[in-house]
Amino acid sequence: MPAIQSYFIEPIWKQFCALLPERKVEHPLVCHKSRIPDRMVFEKLLRVLVFSCAYRRIADEECPESTLHRRRDEWIDPGLMEALREIALSAYDRTIGLQPAYVAVDGCITKAPCGGEKAGRSPVDRGKQGIKRPTAVDANGIPIGGITDPANRHDSPLLIPTLEYASASAGGLPEGASVHLGRGYDSFITRERLKERGLNAEIAENGKPAPLRVGNRWVVERTNSWRTPIRSFCGVRSARVRS
Repeated sequence: MPAIQSYFIEPIWKQFCALLPERKVEHPLVCHKSRIPDRMVFEKLLRVLVFSCAYRRIADEECPESTLHRRRDEWIDPGLMEALREIALSAYDRTIGLQPAYVAVDGCITKAPCGGEKAGRSPVDRGKQGIKRPTAVDANGIPIGGITDPANRHDSPLLIPTLEYASASAGGLPEGASVHLGRGYDSFITRERLKERGLNAEIAENGKPAPLRVGNRWVVERTNSWRTPIRSFCGVRSARVRS
């Protein structure tokens, strides 16, 4: 059974294919190994996203794991993956509709054993390398924006940059939108910054019990748990040597 039905993949591929730059191949002997078609690699990367699995689980003899990594990096560098994200988000908004009147924001820490441009000492992993990914989602848990920072950054200073990115992606947050946050954001400064932007703060207060499903905060927890295995698509690569 396919990860995604062909009638979903095909229109996405056509839009993504239009973004790919023209590639000229010049080989003096004209006997090099043929390049694996972009269409095949694209569909396998979609499988990685859908199943949240390792690349080696999707790779096969026709398309090895090293090719998936290289082609992914080749598409991330010029911003093609970010452009595809915006296309998909816009299509979802037109067909189903985003609900930015209720926004939930939370960060999660993931490992970065090979370091990288955004890696930092993780406070929850004995100081090993890690990154923090604050993410903003709408009422249904659809990611509308997120940033990447070192794992040792506190959540609060990252809130406004995350919301600004989310606002740009979603075409702006409506006046009076509710922003649902965890206890890590509970501060006077956070409330003031949200008030300045016409946003209502719904923050779990320190010292008071707050079950996960209080308010709309749980949707971002669900989204983060799904995105964690596929962190390599966030647009910031680690410093590992390419295969």
